[in-house]
Amino acid sequence: MSISRSSLLGDLDVEVSLDAQIGASTWFGIGGRADILACPRTESSLIELAARCRDQGVPVRVLGGGANLLVDDGGVDGVVVQLNHEHFKTIRYTANGDITSARVGAGVNLFDLVQETKRRGLHGFEMMAGIPGTAGGGVRMNAGGAWGQLSDCLKTVSMVALDGTHHVFDAETLGFRYRGSDLPHGIITECIISLQEDDPIKVSDLVKKIFQHKKSTQPMADHSAGCAFKNPVDPSTGRQMSAGALIDKADLKGRSIGGATVSNQHANFIVTNTGASATDIRRLIDEIRDEVLSRMGITLEPEVVIWKRSDQA
Repeated sequence: MSISRSSLLGDLDVEVSLDAQIGASTWFGIGGRADILACPRTESSLIELAARCRDQGVPVRVLGGGANLLVDDGGVDGVVVQLNHEHFKTIRYTANGDITSARVGAGVNLFDLVQETKRRGLHGFEMMAGIPGTAGGGVRMNAGGAWGQLSDCLKTVSMVALDGTHHVFDAETLGFRYRGSDLPHGIITECIISLQEDDPIKVSDLVKKIFQHKKSTQPMADHSAGCAFKNPVDPSTGRQMSAGALIDKADLKGRSIGGATVSNQHANFIVTNTGASATDIRRLIDEIRDEVLSRMGITLEPEVVIWKRSDQA
């Protein structure tokens, strides 16, 4: 696709990088480039950029912290938007009795938000301890774990639709569920979360407990995008099953293709080694799915998002 950069980006308040190495900035640390990486400095520029991309038929993808993303070795076309300007990285707190609302920009780092709410003695966000990424990405995938998910404290979501219109949604209307929601396509710009005032020591102790548990059970020191697969539902009981346990039962711990390996510490993590490629990871994902389906009759759905050139964004 031929894109006229002057008509698309020329007069907007947007930082632009061409042939940007976005794969290296993901948590896997590998993968291809983006033809155009655009970082708007204002919401009005983001709105206009989205409208122009729609009018010109240019696909738009949103890059958060790259925590659950694999960029194909061949890179991606269209425009990749990243909200890493300070305008999208602010947090504003409003107290009402013992309840505090935090208006959080989509570019805010989840680790930083956990630390900030912990310091303020605000309870309700501890479940995000040890989960990488940005607030926008966390909302999009309803990130979480055994202690809860982001939607537990989420009140509203603001976003720019891909036609350039701005919307604010009540979280209760969005059908949030395990690793998903009915949130429409678009670019999340901020969210509001509701937190409870509590003893800072108590909050800090819970954050520490959660983080230490993850550190002891997950390969946090390795290059990995977190869980490779969503936990499936047992078709016979309707109960959620552990994807990691299924992969382990299929004797796939330590299985490697090229520089990609199933972690020996947690079977639902794929880690990369020197010389790994995105193709290695994709092939290993396919092999894991085939083996688990063949041995257990369960179809695993990737939690890792895979970007490929010419795919519908």
